[in-house]
Amino acid sequence: MTEEGAPAGFGRRLGSLVYESLLVAAVALAGMLPVALLTESWSPDWKRPFNQLYLATLVGAYFVWQWLRGGQTLAMKTWRLKLVMRDGTALTPVVAVRRYLLALVGAALGGAGFLWALFDRDRQFLHDRLAGTKIICVPAARSSPPPR
Repeated sequence: MTEEGAPAGFGRRLGSLVYESLLVAAVALAGMLPVALLTESWSPDWKRPFNQLYLATLVGAYFVWQWLRGGQTLAMKTWRLKLVMRDGTALTPVVAVRRYLLALVGAALGGAGFLWALFDRDRQFLHDRLAGTKIICVPAARSSPPPR
């Protein structure tokens, strides 16, 4: 059993990332439907960059909103992970946006920001190292005693 507040292991974070990718795909598909209908007649010269910017903003809003509402996305809750500042405090909006942008760049570079964890002394992702954040373990929710 992992102690509360301990740094999360690489395998656990990787499992959460796989689950997160499925959730983000669903958010992206649902969020892109109205935009696809709106931009159907647009020139490809405008449509593609607009769609990419919209998608990056949509996904960023999802992550930043979740991180600011308790430090966890649905995937992180499932894997009992939490995103906090290096000192254990909650993220600020500026840090949450910075972390997302850094993760986006790392992902765009073939996942280099995530692969960084294989070589980092603390096994942190590059965007966590640069943003001053860390992913920690949280205890499983305890069930309440049965009613009498």
